Amino acid sequence: MSNPVLVSVLGATGSVGASALDVIANQSPGAPAFEVVALSANTNVAGLAAAAKASRAEIAVIADDSLYGALKDLLAGTGVVAAAGDAALAEAASRPANVVVAGIVGIAGLQTTLAAVRQGANLALANKESMVCAGALLRAEATRSGARFLPIDSEHNAIFQVLDRPERVEKLILTASGGPFRNVSVGEMALATPEQACAHPNWMMGAKISVDSATMMNKGLELIEAAYLFDVPEPRIEVLVHPQSIIHSLVAYDDGSVLAQLGLPDMRTPISYALSWPSRMPLPGRERLDLAKIGRLDFLPPDPQRFPALRLARTAVSEGGGAPIVLNGANEVAVAAFLQRRIGFLTIAEVAEQVLEEFLGNPTARHEPASFDEVYEIDRWARSRAIEKLRLAA
Repeated sequence: MSNPVLVSVLGATGSVGASALDVIANQSPGAPAFEVVALSANTNVAGLAAAAKASRAEIAVIADDSLYGALKDLLAGTGVVAAAGDAALAEAASRPANVVVAGIVGIAGLQTTLAAVRQGANLALANKESMVCAGALLRAEATRSGARFLPIDSEHNAIFQVLDRPERVEKLILTASGGPFRNVSVGEMALATPEQACAHPNWMMGAKISVDSATMMNKGLELIEAAYLFDVPEPRIEVLVHPQSIIHSLVAYDDGSVLAQLGLPDMRTPISYALSWPSRMPLPGRERLDLAKIGRLDFLPPDPQRFPALRLARTAVSEGGGAPIVLNGANEVAVAAFLQRRIGFLTIAEVAEQVLEEFLGNPTARHEPASFDEVYEIDRWARSRAIEKLRLAA
């Protein structure tokens, strides 16, 4: 009998974490046996405790220190260790595991992503911001530790599945649903509410990533992540709007072949591939793709006027240095302000652009970060400038 696959899930109560735990819980014949090592959540203490008990995790960590007592009480007598705070998160991510699911949203996930990479785990990566902000540094750490990046964003996972001859690649093609505002005028977008922005037509996701999908900043960040993950320059990465979200991405080769990965919009498919890699595992009981039933697959270029975030992402990755960090940090601040109803929807990209332009206008600030401390320093600068611009706009 083979040894079980040891898995930690960071961001266990979010959409990615919940999907990963569902795959782990519903083990079927032909799938590997899984054991859960560590789980984490930000503030959802009840959800974390329930997941820890159901999965029989070794340790559960709540990021908010003030919730430690509540978590400890909920886990009393279960045998699951309760912990809280940043240091406990890093320790949990450092525990020996075969696979670490990195599902914490934003640059807040970088600390645990780094800890998991340093212990040499296979990293099932959903936290794109880690790669956007520190891609070169993380790749260097992975080379030292033997860690491997197994992307579980559906787009990067699709590329990973069909990228068998990297040296023959002409271009990568990331597909985008277009989000809830694909067919909406700029005037209507200006009046959009957080509820409308979060109503994604195809995927169930958290608030921040849903807003990013609505602005298409999510696709911009995915473009930057793809450049680092697959070592492909920005001009050779295309974005194509595909409303049905059936083709998750494509790889074009220099012989004219274009390989694609297709599937219904279900995060459990890419997650299961990462958890069982280099094999595949069955997922019985899931709806199967029926192309005849779907009938048609549509494709169109993204509208640069309504979705300037893609242009900003291309600028950031082509300029390099700290520019991707700045774009990500300013965007996170602006999205939070929109969700708090302090700014309009279109102001998100406007603030991100203003901060990015200010950074690029200072030649001394455009260096490649040489350490993770420098990544955080640039991120703090971007956030402070975004906060100031939001104050002036109020």
